[in-house]
Amino acid sequence: MEILRHLHRFPPGKGAEWGSGGIFGLRYYNNVLYFTLSFDGKAYFLRDDAKKIYEFELVGEKPVSGGDTYNAVESVDEFIYFGGWIHAPVKFDKERRKISFMHKYSHVHAYSTESDEVKLLWKEGAGMEDEWAGEVSDIIYDPCEDKLLLCREDGHVNTGIYELGRRGGEARVINENPCLKGAKVHDFAFFGIGKNFDWGMREVHVLDLVTRKWQRFSPKESVDRNPFVLPKLGDVQSAYNRMFAFVRGGAFIGNPFLGEEIKFFRLFDFPDLYAPIRVNALPLGGGILAAFNAHHDACFRSGEDFSEKMSNLISSPSLVIYMAPPSVKIVAALGARVTSMEKMRGKILLGCNTTPNSETSAFETGNRDVVIFDEKIIREKPPDLSIAINGKSLAEFGKKFNARAFGGIPLEGYKECRMIIHAKSSNALKIYEYDLSLPLEQAEEEKISLERGRNSVDLSSFCGVVSFKLEKPVEGKIRIKLLA
Repeated sequence: MEILRHLHRFPPGKGAEWGSGGIFGLRYYNNVLYFTLSFDGKAYFLRDDAKKIYEFELVGEKPVSGGDTYNAVESVDEFIYFGGWIHAPVKFDKERRKISFMHKYSHVHAYSTESDEVKLLWKEGAGMEDEWAGEVSDIIYDPCEDKLLLCREDGHVNTGIYELGRRGGEARVINENPCLKGAKVHDFAFFGIGKNFDWGMREVHVLDLVTRKWQRFSPKESVDRNPFVLPKLGDVQSAYNRMFAFVRGGAFIGNPFLGEEIKFFRLFDFPDLYAPIRVNALPLGGGILAAFNAHHDACFRSGEDFSEKMSNLISSPSLVIYMAPPSVKIVAALGARVTSMEKMRGKILLGCNTTPNSETSAFETGNRDVVIFDEKIIREKPPDLSIAINGKSLAEFGKKFNARAFGGIPLEGYKECRMIIHAKSSNALKIYEYDLSLPLEQAEEEKISLERGRNSVDLSSFCGVVSFKLEKPVEGKIRIKLLA
């Protein structure tokens, strides 16, 4: 495909920012492939025979940095709407090793796929050195009002859910609660409410797009009957007339208007920040493609604080899964993180990065590229996989949050599935077996005795997804080996 000849590996750039950004907002629409290269502050619009790069000159002066780190993009009629945030100009304080936020602006732009023109619809800044206005982290088209709904959670002022006319103007707040992501489900818009730099998603607020009335729901139950902790939100998607909100440790799934509770479905719950954060989920083949990232946000100069240390623990490669209820299948294993996903002409495009969003740096630090798969990857064998969970961190995590369940490992397509546990004394392991049948049902539970020494637990007789809970903490690593 000619359009792909414009793609290459993007080495570290010059923009002063938070460690590393990535390739965000991938959207193929009307024969145009759009993405923003963050933190370089460049928006790309690629055609088979042309390439356009917009450097946010409509927002402010150069040099710029930033762009988007949450995949805020929507397409309506001939337009691609893209949002996020940008420093214009960026100012790096060398003495403090910090960026000034005086010229940091949240923004929404419109790109016409017919005229090849970019227009600035709206921008807003806080005008402060150390605080910024809520970044635009999602754009959802409201067909009833012919407006754009903007999610804003990452910021100090002006967070919440806003509406903006498609021709621009003032953005009007319609819900003052911090919100990172949302999605339309039937005649409603479901929004994940909460702060990711605090606990994570706390509630679901639902806007009736016809009557304009709000309702709120609080997810409480987990399919394996164990509590969920730190459900930091990644993306929200709609499928099967239900909401799928991907969070650290799994996903919230359901729809109260179908008489179903919104329940927690445990997936890849490790004692670290392994999560589907800073990446979109992709509708594909009637199901959903989702990515869980090993290293999306981290503290570069971490001390003894557990949350800081936790940000640099790596338990598993980043994993891409395909959800087609009742099935959940691992389809790819990749490096530090996936930042954006899109389908185009029978291909799946994955924006990737070697480095997390981290502490302030004088320049971009990550290598960013696009990995391309055939769509048939969702029908092929899963990759062989090794997972290594730090037993000491698992114990510390469980004590800190009073939550000891972990895992949520999809076994579909694997012939050999084994867990290795080294125990200093006799112990017991609870295994919870469940699947993605809808509505969600509670897991089946089995208890296995562990002897002192090396225990090899054969998981091949289980199917669907399995999570775990140890009766007593163990030291050393807990290894999970999956062979297709």
